[in-house]
Amino acid sequence: MKKIFAASFFIFSVLLSLSAQVSVKDSSISTPIFGLSYGYQIAAGDMVKRFGNSSSIQLNADYKTKKNWILGINGSYFFGTKIKESLFDSITVAGGNIIDQNGEFSDIRLYERGFTVSLTAGRLFAFKKPNPNSGILFNVGLGFIQHKIRIETIGNAVPQLSTEYKKGYDRLTNGLLLSEDFGYLYLGNNRYSNFYFGFQFLQGFTRNRRSWDYEEGMKLDPTKPGLFPIYRLDLLYGCRIAWLLPIYKKPPQDFYYY
Repeated sequence: MKKIFAASFFIFSVLLSLSAQVSVKDSSISTPIFGLSYGYQIAAGDMVKRFGNSSSIQLNADYKTKKNWILGINGSYFFGTKIKESLFDSITVAGGNIIDQNGEFSDIRLYERGFTVSLTAGRLFAFKKPNPNSGILFNVGLGFIQHKIRIETIGNAVPQLSTEYKKGYDRLTNGLLLSEDFGYLYLGNNRYSNFYFGFQFLQGFTRNRRSWDYEEGMKLDPTKPGLFPIYRLDLLYGCRIAWLLPIYKKPPQDFYYY
């Protein structure tokens, strides 16, 4: 993901060096736009069987044309704390605890972790006010989604959950991602007064990527339905708010001498 954004930054820097001076309030402009956003996501589909709701941090690198088409790339990291699946029934004692190597009850914490990467394309339907570069934005995307259960053993004193053994419990899952966004985009006359607020819908067509499940004590066969079907439909939907930084050259101030 770092390489993708480094390449995007280089491309948009070149575009900036070739761009002309523009006035946001007077006409529709072409400009690179970088964005940082926070989103709150509600789980649905197969996702809600495993996780609760989650938060996400997203980075965007887009290019807006004078005709108000917007093309870009984005990457997000999402995280949550509610895990609904039971992972360790086969290695727990009475009371639901796991005994560590010191003969004591272990402290194990579970988290939802995941990321997405997408290419996007959209259209801005601009209003006359406050300027021709603000209005309703519709966006669609195609990309990749991955998520898993992060397992933390406090003190690292649980041999049953060493680094390699965690892979048999973490439910690593990934696959194709489709996305849709719609909301309000505001590019202000001031370069730093820009934002987006809207709604986002994600559909992940995914499958489990581990070959063994230690909880079930079996090798996974993705061709059979059941606990780990060949395809899952992981759905996330929610709202997102972003601060944006368009990169363009401002026209010089006019000075009049008498």
